[in-house]
Amino acid sequence: MEPRSATGNLSVTVNGKLRDIFDGRAHTTALEWLRGSGLSGAKEGCAEGECGACAIMLAQADGSGGTAWTAVNSCLLPLAALDGQEIVTSEGLATPGTLHPVQVELAERGGSQCGYCTPGFACSMAAEFYRRGRGTESTPVGHPADGGDLDGTEGCGERGPNGFDLHALSGNLCRCTGYRPIRDAAYALGEPDPGDALAARRDRPSASPLTTVVTAPDGTFIRPATLAGAVGLLAEHPDAVLVAGSTDWGVDVNLRGRRSPVVIAIDALPELRGVDVGAEFVQIGAAVTLSEAERVLAGRVPLLAGMFPQFASRLIRNRATFGGNLGTGSPIGDTPPALLALDARLVLASSSGQREVALEEYFTGYRTTVLRPGELIMAVRIPLPLATLSVFHKISKRRFDDISSVAVAFAIDVQNGVVRRARVGLGGVAATPLRAHDTERALTGQPWTSETAADAARVLGTEGTPMDDHRASARYRSAMLEQALLKFYSDVTLDQEAVS
Repeated sequence: MEPRSATGNLSVTVNGKLRDIFDGRAHTTALEWLRGSGLSGAKEGCAEGECGACAIMLAQADGSGGTAWTAVNSCLLPLAALDGQEIVTSEGLATPGTLHPVQVELAERGGSQCGYCTPGFACSMAAEFYRRGRGTESTPVGHPADGGDLDGTEGCGERGPNGFDLHALSGNLCRCTGYRPIRDAAYALGEPDPGDALAARRDRPSASPLTTVVTAPDGTFIRPATLAGAVGLLAEHPDAVLVAGSTDWGVDVNLRGRRSPVVIAIDALPELRGVDVGAEFVQIGAAVTLSEAERVLAGRVPLLAGMFPQFASRLIRNRATFGGNLGTGSPIGDTPPALLALDARLVLASSSGQREVALEEYFTGYRTTVLRPGELIMAVRIPLPLATLSVFHKISKRRFDDISSVAVAFAIDVQNGVVRRARVGLGGVAATPLRAHDTERALTGQPWTSETAADAARVLGTEGTPMDDHRASARYRSAMLEQALLKFYSDVTLDQEAVS
């Protein structure tokens, strides 16, 4: 990371032009600045990363020395976090006199009525249009050639004949057009033309985020260069807000008017950015986004592979991180149940050094954890070998892009027809994510049969302390816990019969 102090001197490349972006505030979002600068294609719909009307494309490292155009929610992105980077808005897709292929297809196929959501759709669609390897993929997501249903639900994914993954648009909502013409436009896209400047940009490295300091009347934004610098700052400012993807903090800023005297951005710290698969464990850096982990792991951890597509939307996963999802301490986060079933441990760091804690011991109460003042999450460690049977179930009001009513993760080892080891992680049924210990005991040492599954399911229905709220009743949550285990057993049995 290139060192730089940018007090009142921030800049970002927007649609190919370098722009000064400091506006005298530390909590400005990228969307606020874009619209205030006359780039009004990006819209504010929900201000919480759900509708996608604010989508833009951010140039990010692709892991191979080049650049990947990544769709992100500009309404959640701190403007200061863009210092030194490169973005493209809907206005930057076309060239003078020539529409972009995405815009052409949306227009010709009736993919826009009121047009409010269209610029966001265009940016998300363009990011998928430029995804390397897209044109070579012709099988639907979830097809056996892709290794089965990626999220553990039948027929969840769709991929067009041109390789376009429709889940690239899962974070974009439209109230009036209807989705079929938008899907038709996506599936009609060919490959970028040889002279396409945005396609050529993929062959050059992306800009590295700069070390940034912004001091303003509403607070201070700091992006340190190293982990040592970050924990040093945190020791000085133990109440500082840590941000990586800002998919949670950004909502607080927009909808709750929250401001912090000090915001420390840890999204670019090299020590928090690695994914390593070793002989004893898989380690995922706390600042690795879910999309990056999904791409790098490539199904090596099946339980996570099933969780990824059900975590919010692609737009959110492109910024959301493991550390952020765990750092909030939320009882309804999607990663904790999966990681609990995987027996994950957390590496915590402070100016005093590092320590390791079991994830099961990390949560201490509603949104409270064992994190000490001045301490941050550095990495998640998943021990190897993995369980032979695993699945992630998420029950919510919408199939995708929604908050869990209940989340259940199973990781079970069966040898010679007997359950030798069982781990069950739960979310949404208590003040914290938790392990279903009684259910694990009911399974361990028992034959893997429908009778055992039924007995253990009844136990699972009594785990936790579910409550009635606007998402679900306590009774419904308990019933869904039972059904999740019965479905897991049924699916495993059907899969084994299909193989035999």
